[in-house]
Amino acid sequence: MAVGAWLPPVELTASGRAALLPGEVERLFLSSVDIEAEENTTLTPLRSGLLALTSHRLIWINDAARLARSVPLSSIIHTFPPKKSIKNMFASPRVRIQVSANVDGKVVGGSGATSLVITIVMRGSKNDTESFYGKLWEVLKSKSWEVEEVKEKENAGDMRASVAGEASGRARVAVVGVAGILRKEQEMWESTDKSLQDAFQDLNALMGKAKEMVALADKMRQKLLSGSAAHTNDEEMGSKQEMQDWLLSVGIISPVTKESAGALYHQQLSRQLADFVTLPLEKAGGMIALIDVYCLFNRARGTELISPEDLLQACVLWEKYEVPVMLRKFDSGLMVIQSKDQSDAEVFARITSLAEKPDALKMGISPSDAALTLGIAPALAKEHMLNAESKGLLCRDVSPDGFRFYANLFREFEPRDIYLVKDHGLYQAWISAASAVST
Repeated sequence: MAVGAWLPPVELTASGRAALLPGEVERLFLSSVDIEAEENTTLTPLRSGLLALTSHRLIWINDAARLARSVPLSSIIHTFPPKKSIKNMFASPRVRIQVSANVDGKVVGGSGATSLVITIVMRGSKNDTESFYGKLWEVLKSKSWEVEEVKEKENAGDMRASVAGEASGRARVAVVGVAGILRKEQEMWESTDKSLQDAFQDLNALMGKAKEMVALADKMRQKLLSGSAAHTNDEEMGSKQEMQDWLLSVGIISPVTKESAGALYHQQLSRQLADFVTLPLEKAGGMIALIDVYCLFNRARGTELISPEDLLQACVLWEKYEVPVMLRKFDSGLMVIQSKDQSDAEVFARITSLAEKPDALKMGISPSDAALTLGIAPALAKEHMLNAESKGLLCRDVSPDGFRFYANLFREFEPRDIYLVKDHGLYQAWISAASAVST
C-alpha cells in the first residue's frame, strides 16, 4: 500500500498549503509529527510532517514529497487523554484517537464497519501535547462539519422556495396605478426589514453569513485560477475581470495567526501570502509593489492585521519553498513581488519594440507609455526601463519634464567607420522619422 493510502488525500495549493473545504478554519499547527496505525502494521505510517488541526480535519503534509493526507474529525469515535508517567517523560509526546474505518482498514468519514486506533507522535521540541489535545477536544465538541452540512441543506431549501416564490409572483395579477406603486413600495420595505432582522439577529449569525460569503468567494477564486488559460471572447474576459476585482475585496476565510500557527507562524504566513498574491499579480501584469501587497493582504485579513516586518519576513522565506512568486529588489531600493513566469527578456523585448516605433523614435517614450504597454504601474515601468538602459537597449534623457527614453542607436554605428550611413535597419528608420519632423 502506498504511503498514507489508508487516509483520505488532500489537495494542495501552489504554495504547499492544504486547500480548505467551505467553512473550514485552521486552528493549530504542529511540526515534525508522525501518524501511525497501532493495531495494523500493514498500514504504512506517515513520518515527519506538518500537522494542521482545522475545524473539519486533521491534515498531515509532507512538503518535500508534496503529499498530504487527512483524518476527518467526523470519523473520530474516541480520544485518549495524554498519559503522564515517568516512562512517557523520556519518549516523544503522543495522542491516541480511535477512528472509524472500512474492512480494508482505510479511514472513512462518519461511521464505518470497524475502527482503528491512530497514534499522533509529536517529535517537535516546541509541540505542546496538552495544548493540542485541548484544541482537538474543543473542535470535536463544536462539530463545525455538521453545521456546514445543515447550512448546505438549508441553502438548497431556500433556493427551491425562492424559485417557487418567483413563479407564484409571476402568476399574480399586476396592480397598476397609485395602488400598484404603494404595494410595490410596501413589499420592498417588508423585504428590507426581513433582511435586516435575519442579518442582525445576533452577532454569531452575522459572522456566519460573512464566513459563507468568504468561502463562496474562495471557491470561485480557485475556479477562476484553474480556468485562467481557457480564454474565449471579449465579453467573457470582461466578466472575468469584474469577478477578479470583486474577489480582491473579499477577505481570507482562515487567516494564519500567531495563536494558531505558533512557531510556524512566518512559515505558514509565507505560504498563505504566496497563494493570495496569485490573483493580484495576474491582474497587475505579473508584478506589484510590496507596499500595495501589504495593503491588499491586510484588507483581506480583516482584524488579523500583520506588521510590515512580518510581511517582509514572509516574502524572504519564499526562497526556501517552491512557490510561483518571488521577492525582487531593484537598484533604486524599490521592492516588488513578481511572478516567476515573467522574465526580464520578455519585458525588455516589449519595451524595445515600443521604443522603435516611428513616433517613439522622434519623441521617445515615458514611464507612463511603457506602463500602458506592460499593464503595470508607472513606477515599476520606470525601473524596467532603467534596467533596459543598463543593458544597453535604451538611452535616457532627463529634462524638467521628466525622464524620456529612446532606442539606443549607438549600437547601429560601426566602430571602424562611425561616419558610415546605413540605408537599412533601425538607423534608417530613425533618419526617416527625423526627416519627417524637419519637413
